Amino acid sequence: SGHYGRGIDGSGQGLRGKTKTLLQPTMNPDDLPVWNFDGSSTGQSLGENSDIYIKPVACFRDPFRRGENILVMCETLDHEGNVHPTNKRRSCYENMEKCKDLHPWFGIEQEYTMFDYTGRHPYGWPANGYPGPQGPYYCAVGSNRVKGRKIVEAHYRACLYAGIKIAGSNAEVMPSQWEYQVGPCEGIEMGDMLWVSRWILCRIAEEFNVVISFDPKPIPGDWNGAGCHTNISTLSMREAGGIEHINSAIEKMSHKHDEHIHEYDPTGGKDNARRLTGLHETASIHKFSSGVAHRGASIRIPRQVDADGYGYFEDRRPSSNSDPYAVTNRIVKTICLNE
Repeated sequence: SGHYGRGIDGSGQGLRGKTKTLLQPTMNPDDLPVWNFDGSSTGQSLGENSDIYIKPVACFRDPFRRGENILVMCETLDHEGNVHPTNKRRSCYENMEKCKDLHPWFGIEQEYTMFDYTGRHPYGWPANGYPGPQGPYYCAVGSNRVKGRKIVEAHYRACLYAGIKIAGSNAEVMPSQWEYQVGPCEGIEMGDMLWVSRWILCRIAEEFNVVISFDPKPIPGDWNGAGCHTNISTLSMREAGGIEHINSAIEKMSHKHDEHIHEYDPTGGKDNARRLTGLHETASIHKFSSGVAHRGASIRIPRQVDADGYGYFEDRRPSSNSDPYAVTNRIVKTICLNE
């Protein structure tokens, strides 16, 4: 029974993995051994002690090898067994445990762009020049408007097989840009599932000689960026009268804009600054705003939620290359733990 250990590397956005044979099949991460890898090759080494430990934290069915094989999400520990500085999961897990009675749910919309094998030229774009302007590509059909659907479909099926709560997909506003959604997931499950879904996507794209970019503004100019819109609710928001709890959470978030921006991409806000300009369905990175059905706001309350008086709200600020552990952790710290 093979297992694929996967952890996040020193960049905070790349995934690394390796394979191990197990003597008995299991879906319980606690049954699996702690393993190690060479941290000097992933930008995670802390001096001479380059060994980094990987500790299994979540198991999924392996859609590539199938049978009793599994994919294993692992967290990283240093050579003394302490949480590695690049490990954002542990603090997220601890905070999710603290507020588990509030039942925080998340749904994340992961946008990404397909590039050809060089990683420099968007997949299916003309060799010299640009495709026609944005407009006809969003949710489109037809080979003149859509590129890479086989990858999208294979990814969807693979996620379902793995046990990831993939909820939907669509072609996005820029050609060769796509989105899929994962959720609703409760607590730490959101980060685990989104990271593994990203790995599955990159692995499937390999089969087509395509490179997946999670860069938030892969093509400069009059082209849409890519985000990771994060939909949020607690139990009280999902019940009758929940809109009051939604408004109160948004009010708390309005006072922590800078802290959130700092956690919403791997570079403390630099990546997102290229995307959050106030154009192309984004709000300015410098200013917090919220509104009903407003796609140019930091936080959007869906029209249906406003009409029903309960439901969820959407934070449109997280970047497509954000770490969902860091994002969901910052959100519960603000709205559940008042930190």
